Parts: sequence; C-alpha cells; structure tokens
Amino acid sequence: MSMKIHGMGTALPSLSVSQEGSAEIANGICCETDQQRRLLSTLYRRTGVKSRHSVLLETDSQSSFNGESVAANALHGTASQVAEAQPAGSTTVLDRANQSFYWPANNATDRGPTTAQRLGAYRDHGEGLAIEASQKAFADCDVRPDEITHLVTISCTGFHAPGVDIALIRQLGLPATVSRTNVGFMGCHGAMNGLRVAKAYADADPKARVLVVAVELCSLHQQYGWDHQRIVSNSLFADGAAAVIGSGSDKASNAEQVTLTSSYSAIIPDTEEMMSWAIGDNGFEMYLSAEVPDVIRRSTRAPLEKWLNQSGLSLAEIQSWAIHPGGPRILDACAESLSLGEDDLLASRSVLSRFGNMSSPTVLFVLNELLDNAQKPPTLMLGFGPGLAMEAALFQ
Repeated sequence: MSMKIHGMGTALPSLSVSQEGSAEIANGICCETDQQRRLLSTLYRRTGVKSRHSVLLETDSQSSFNGESVAANALHGTASQVAEAQPAGSTTVLDRANQSFYWPANNATDRGPTTAQRLGAYRDHGEGLAIEASQKAFADCDVRPDEITHLVTISCTGFHAPGVDIALIRQLGLPATVSRTNVGFMGCHGAMNGLRVAKAYADADPKARVLVVAVELCSLHQQYGWDHQRIVSNSLFADGAAAVIGSGSDKASNAEQVTLTSSYSAIIPDTEEMMSWAIGDNGFEMYLSAEVPDVIRRSTRAPLEKWLNQSGLSLAEIQSWAIHPGGPRILDACAESLSLGEDDLLASRSVLSRFGNMSSPTVLFVLNELLDNAQKPPTLMLGFGPGLAMEAALFQ
C-alpha cells in the first residue's frame, strides 16, 4: 500500500532578514555584557543560516520600533501590531531587522510578550500562510479542493479553535464534510507523522484525497535573557508553511509523481531529557541538549538499515536524502552515521541557509527542492524531535 504525491506547495512570510539583522534583535533581548554580545554573534554565524522569514518583520514605513513606543507597549501589557501580509509570491529582504513585537529588555527579569500575545499573533498570521501553501499545492496537480476527503493539519507553535483547519475549509472551498485530524505539538518531525496519517487514510480508501498542511510561526517564541541553549534556538528558527496533496490512486499532476511507500518511528531509549518543547508564561520554550548529535551518530544507522531491509533496500541504494536541517551539527551527525557525502545534504543545507529551521514544514521544503532539481528516488526523509524520537519516510 502506498500514497502517491500529486502536488506540493510552500509559503513564506513576505519579509526576510539576514542572520546579522536577526542578531541585532537578539542583542537587545538577550545580552547584558559585551562578552555576551560577542559570543551571541559567534553562535549566530555558526548556524549555517543566511536569512530567515518572519511574520513579525516590518518595512521602514510600517515599523514603529523606538524606545518610547515599545516601552509603552511593554508597560501596558500589549504587543505592537505586526505587519500585514504582503501579496503572495512577493519577498523583500530587509537590511536590518525592523520589528516592534519584541521590545528591548527593560530589566533583567523582563521576558517579553506573554504567551497570550504570541498566540494572538499566531492566530492573525498562521492561517494565511497555510492557505497560500495549499493553493500552490492545488495548482501543482489536477485535484480540486472539493475532491478533498481528509485534511491533516500540523503545527507546534500555536493553536486556537476554530483553528487553521476551519480556515482552510472556508477559504479553499473544501467540503464541509471533510474529515479533520490535527497533529499538534510534536515538533520538527511533525510532518512525517502527518504524512503517516495521510497514508493510512489513502491505504484504507482508494477514493480518499488527502490534503496535508504544516504551518509554523517559530519566530513568535524568541526567548529573552542569557541562556546558551535558548539562544541557539533563537538563532535557528523561522516561519513557513508547506502543503501536500496525495491519494492511493493515480491522478494527473504537473510533475513526475513520487510515492510514499513506508514510514518508520522509534523512541531512542534514555533520551527524554535531551529535547523538549514546553509552554511557558512568555512563549514556548525549546531545550536542546548538546549531546543530541552524539546520540544521532550512534543510534541512527542500525535501525534504518533494518527498516529499509524490509522494503528490499539498503542504505547504499538510497538516491536522495530529505533530512530535516535542525542545525549544522544535526546534519553533520546524520552524515557521519549514514556515511553521506556533501552532495547528499545539498538540499537540506540549502533550505537551512535560505530559510532557517521552520520546524515541521522544513523537511517538506527539502523534499520539494529535491523534486524541483529532478533528484531520483528512492528518497529517504529523516527527522528528530522530542522523545528523543526518530521519524523516517521512504519515497519511491
């Protein structure tokens, strides 16, 4: 049993900023000393990220970032209005990080916007990105919105009800009777869990047409204060959305189809404390142990080989790799464990460099890049998340 991928689409906020510009924001909310500022700049440079998109960025004409207005917003407990989305498909790269959501820390205990303020921004901006990615996926194939029988939404950076799923039904013209499933709070490997759910629907009903949509606004959860691991998270994460349309039967598409044939999931023993994603009073808080790359090096190859053998394949027969670019050290660890060359990681490093780590949609950006570059299957998709969990998917 398998699920054919008929169409894919990705979407980004219309404004992006260089990694140097991102560091400017971080200096104001994280650093108290010159030594911390120097270290922060070094950490940001080491990420492999060149630019990132965020719904919080503003053009010069939109920006109200000044000491008095931002401080007033902080004192009155409200976040400044973030920029309205610009026309789909347009992208502007800013020379500096104009934004008015994160005010400079007023004192050592200031932790910035509350979780309610951050989730308010998620409600305002998440739906638009999810809709844009879905529209592009429909444009990539001959499946119509009114043919969709199942909708799978994926996100770990915000939630509200009625949520993104209802907005997709309303704005795309999906049937009111569509079956809805939400994969929530699973982290960077969430898209692979969403694809697994979609494949189960396709396997169970050959008439099923499934829309999978992952949307994350990671920039809403920048953390204040000097904490090494949280600064690493601040330096990597960004916003984006991706959508996939699939079914168990052939359907015309604008590109050569690939097929999801199998998936794999495993919890790595004794690693629960190494990665976490928790709800705090001032946003969601990421923790990533420095030991994670070492765990990946020693825990990845053997189980993947065993799983692939069940499909009559070996690691050497994998032609292309869609590895979630959680960061340069994660990619390096995967390369060492799986004996991959730099060519195998080109798509993952390219996505990380241009867009940062967008959590769950990121690996779909990587797969989309592989397809755009006519990379041949079999393709192995791989990612890691809280658990410590390893998720994989095989495309042929």
